[in-house]
Amino acid sequence: MAQTEKLILASGSPRRVELLAQAGIEAARLMPMDIDETPKRSEHPRSLARRLSTGKAQAALAAIKGDPAHAGSYILAADTVVSVGRRILPKTEMVDEASSALHLLSGRSHRVFTGVCLITPDRTVRQKVIDTKVRFKRLSTTDIEHYLASGQWRGKAGGYAIQGIAGSFVVKLVGSYTNVVGLPLYETLTLLSGEGFDVHAGWADA
Repeated sequence: MAQTEKLILASGSPRRVELLAQAGIEAARLMPMDIDETPKRSEHPRSLARRLSTGKAQAALAAIKGDPAHAGSYILAADTVVSVGRRILPKTEMVDEASSALHLLSGRSHRVFTGVCLITPDRTVRQKVIDTKVRFKRLSTTDIEHYLASGQWRGKAGGYAIQGIAGSFVVKLVGSYTNVVGLPLYETLTLLSGEGFDVHAGWADA
């Protein structure tokens, strides 16, 4: 059975595309939204994840306004935030940022919040924030140096990608693994199906 509903993914993340594909869902269009992701003063990590995912979904909605080709589309956006306590770790673009993040995460627990926002064809807005607790082993200088050399930290919240080498750093994970990758599948499919999107349509071809 072919997927009949159109889904716009307000993200260019290959991880999110792959996770949706894993669940048998293919976005009709990818629309990465460039919004200011700077945390507000004293903003809680959970609130930041909610605000950014909602902002990206609404930006995508504004971008397709009046375009008949996208009439009846669902819009899905997500944003992942990594924190130690209330301290929000950046999406690392520079090696010194990644090094600082890995030293901070070494031997301790941190939380990963992913905000998921769905805008339905009738423009109802649905939101969830998923929280996963992750504990890293104590990282040696050699661990950190070699991980930095791998480049897998680039553009990643908290300076690591759990689906890569950094998966070997994880001592304990409580909650959703796919949340840490970048899109909590159970919660996302629950949102979609609850709003009339046929999440099973592509399963025969998955």
